[in-house]
Amino acid sequence: MNQISKIAVTVNRRAYPWPLVPAIAICLDGCEPAYLDEAIKAGLMPTLKRIKGSGTERQALSVIPSFTNPNNMSIATGRPPAVHGICGNYLYEPQTGKEVMMNDPRFLRAPTIFKAFYDAGAKVAIVTAKDKLRALLGKGLSFDDSRAICFSSEKSDKSTKGENGIDNASAWLGIPVPEVYSAELSEFVFAAGVKLLKEFRPDVMYLTTTDYVQHKYAPGVPEANAFYKMFDRYLTELDALGAAIVVTADHGMKPKHKADGSPDVVYVQDVLDEWLGKDAARVILPITDPYVVHHGALGSFATAYLPEDADKEDIIERLAAIEGIDLVLTRPEACVRFELPDDRIGDIVLISSENKTLGTSEHRHDLAALNEPLRSHGGLTEQRVPFIVNRKLPELLTAGSLRNFDAFYYALVAAAQPAG
Repeated sequence: MNQISKIAVTVNRRAYPWPLVPAIAICLDGCEPAYLDEAIKAGLMPTLKRIKGSGTERQALSVIPSFTNPNNMSIATGRPPAVHGICGNYLYEPQTGKEVMMNDPRFLRAPTIFKAFYDAGAKVAIVTAKDKLRALLGKGLSFDDSRAICFSSEKSDKSTKGENGIDNASAWLGIPVPEVYSAELSEFVFAAGVKLLKEFRPDVMYLTTTDYVQHKYAPGVPEANAFYKMFDRYLTELDALGAAIVVTADHGMKPKHKADGSPDVVYVQDVLDEWLGKDAARVILPITDPYVVHHGALGSFATAYLPEDADKEDIIERLAAIEGIDLVLTRPEACVRFELPDDRIGDIVLISSENKTLGTSEHRHDLAALNEPLRSHGGLTEQRVPFIVNRKLPELLTAGSLRNFDAFYYALVAAAQPAG
């Protein structure tokens, strides 16, 4: 064992062991545990079935809101949004009066595990399906010494050595850039991960996908099963190459539609406009991102900024009485319960029930592209996710509540164990 392998890297006040073999965390976007159960039941995931038997299988809780950006950045930093600052895909900045995407690295308040290991001399690789996460995940990395690679499937043909650590990742992989609304966008991530593990041999690698399939298809249907069969094929290769792997997800996914297939929505801005006057309040949907075709910006978590003279207690009581709204909290209550940054949340937070979504005003949501009954996420009913390690870790068997952002800790614990 060389000297560098004996150290631990401290990231956001937590010590992560230095890996003896590559440590990989895989985030299956939108992977409700039932997807894996159904695909295994259909005989389509023999490798994952074997790993669940010989390794460690648990379920974990995602962070709330159960959206992509907050959970990916929690996995990347090992901490909740109160620490890293990313509490949605989208936010309102009261100081500027603007609603903006939370994709800019300026919003990130904590260093990533990737930067910490890179700074300690490790090789790191990150592949994300959508480009919206790339800059956040790659914050602080330098690409001038061939120890870091970070690119997206979506913009893989635009990657450069100076910006991503690799020129034209699409040509390097030999796969054309996939359509952004496709299962192939995620398959590109897995294929790149296998090639990187063979050729680049990173110490730490993160692979994170898109939930296009999960927004459209329920667990067990042919299209969903085909996706997980494909994933199992790449998991087989990654496992055979000797890496320590944790498979988890950023959030689950639930049906959010009526019996006739139409979206089931509480339009909160319309409700508050009726009570307080038009635009007196401002409702923010943190699920909003540049890719709304498959969900129409409808999720199960919303926050609202109220006028200063509003009777907050009365509004909370009246909102909580609406069918399908399960929880209404003040900002302080929500920030404590869900570990959120208090300067990036509205005066109140709303969470809907399992089969309901929250909208702003009905006319602001373009649902024309929804060609399947709506499935979405964001609330407490989408918080439970898989957590599967391809090594036996006795500590996990008796541990209490497990979080998806423990993924790299346990991947690195597994990777730091001597062979045999």
